[in-house]
Amino acid sequence: MATRSVTLKVAGHDVVVTNPEKVYFPVPGHTKLDLVRYYLAVAEPALRAVGGRPMALKRHVDGVEGEFFYQKRAPASRPPYMDVATFAFPSGRTAEEVVLRDAAGLAWIANLGCIEVHPHPVRADDLDHPDELRVDLDPVPGVPWAQVLEVALVVKSVLEDHGLVGWPKTSGSRGLHVFVRIERRWPYDDVRRAALALAREVERRAPSFATSKWWKEERHGVFVDYNQNARDRTTAGAWSVRAVADARVSMPLSWDHLPGCDPAAFTLATVPGLLAERGDPHEGMDRAPGSLERLLALARRDEQAGVPDAPWPPHFARREAEAPRAPPSRRRKAPAAGAPGDGDGGDRPAAARPRAAGGRRRPSAPLVVVSKAASKADALAGLERWKARHPSVVPHLEPADVLVDSMRGRYRTWTRVRVNLTHVPEGERPAEEPPDPDYDPFAGASPR
Repeated sequence: MATRSVTLKVAGHDVVVTNPEKVYFPVPGHTKLDLVRYYLAVAEPALRAVGGRPMALKRHVDGVEGEFFYQKRAPASRPPYMDVATFAFPSGRTAEEVVLRDAAGLAWIANLGCIEVHPHPVRADDLDHPDELRVDLDPVPGVPWAQVLEVALVVKSVLEDHGLVGWPKTSGSRGLHVFVRIERRWPYDDVRRAALALAREVERRAPSFATSKWWKEERHGVFVDYNQNARDRTTAGAWSVRAVADARVSMPLSWDHLPGCDPAAFTLATVPGLLAERGDPHEGMDRAPGSLERLLALARRDEQAGVPDAPWPPHFARREAEAPRAPPSRRRKAPAAGAPGDGDGGDRPAAARPRAAGGRRRPSAPLVVVSKAASKADALAGLERWKARHPSVVPHLEPADVLVDSMRGRYRTWTRVRVNLTHVPEGERPAEEPPDPDYDPFAGASPR
């Protein structure tokens, strides 16, 4: 008979773990109790990384193969040792979010199904001034790990040239994070502005394999994601397990350990032993917070040169100096030479803009939406069905031509798959079809 619960004594508190034998990671066979014990084994360095920060709860109550949902508000029924902070979002809404203070809190959120730990870059005692600038290196499909490491070294060089120290860690997926401890003097917008200046400088120094372009259809190599520093964005913290099949961990590393490392080697099963052997590579991170002044000076130089602000995430209000919010494939084409206009077709009368059947604006790049699904697996299955219907197209596609987008829904993300047909001869490009599946994340939602 399965054990219904076990009670652990943690940091002087009783923490109840319900359904401890429930399998969360079927491939290696790790259970919920294994997850709780992992977090207790790494509690000291993990709390240095994520403790004292408000966080969103990403709950996988049925493990990595089940559905998950986001919970920004702390559960009303919570033990007295759990702290909260009232975090304000760009929409103006607020929520009391969980703040971890000790190992009991780590065990408690793991019992809720929080495989991953997603803290904000602020401390609970000052929610408007981040103490962490986050560099997220996100490789496009087909880019090898070695290229991610090359870009990381460029990031390190740019940071050092601007008086800052970077602390690298694997993302727990295909990418790499470099976190920078900063003085708590600048609001979110300035931290993002500094991160954008850094991303553009990395691109200037390594244009063949790094990009700061926001739109996936424009990216190549490794994307330096500056928008992870916008308010309300969270990133998996150091020592966080990721919700992937092999229970991979977002592993903090020293720059000396980074070359030649294999992200697959850092898992729920292996990391406690590595911690005991090596210690915490980020143990000294809080001792010398840096200044953003030199990166902000770089941002001012870009702005004075006429470089516009880069696009913000879609749920943020549009900024005055922001570049076009629409992706290039959906922008209006420029008017003919000598015709009035603002350079991107913005002054053209609506009737003169190129339109597709049904009255929609015709894309300027050949992208087709293939599938929209509640789960990534279902969306990718739709992609495979599309490929089976159009086998002659497949040999022309490059890895970066398949765009898999994680989209925000009401309580969880959903997945959209698009295919860029640029490399397919024009006469062989299939027409866009209704997505298969065609998921509507807002079906049944009441209008605001």
